[in-house]
Amino acid sequence: MSGKNDGTGEDTVGEFHEAVNMSPKELREWLATDASRSVGQSDGSGESVGHASGRRIVELLAKKKGELTEDDLAHMRKVVGYVHRHLGQRPSGDITESRWRYSLMNWGHDPASS
Repeated sequence: MSGKNDGTGEDTVGEFHEAVNMSPKELREWLATDASRSVGQSDGSGESVGHASGRRIVELLAKKKGELTEDDLAHMRKVVGYVHRHLGQRPSGDITESRWRYSLMNWGHDPASS
């Protein structure tokens, strides 16, 4: 993550779209599974922070660049940071059904996709 901001959020939007490699449909379908609800830290409401973030990501993917608010851009930066940090913590072995992969998928990134 470059941390640069050109004032329009263009850098943030680009980094967000690089980090989020799941389509809105894929992410919506994933968030409806028990596996997606089985990982992450609770936000106190019974839903994990990552699961709530995934729902927000679906909304952000539907917005046009000119519709994004500062709050939207802040969440995009949070997503980019989370994805980059957790990719650096890849466990050894098969990740197909790992909590690590499931957690990343809640944040819109499937490390098993290329």
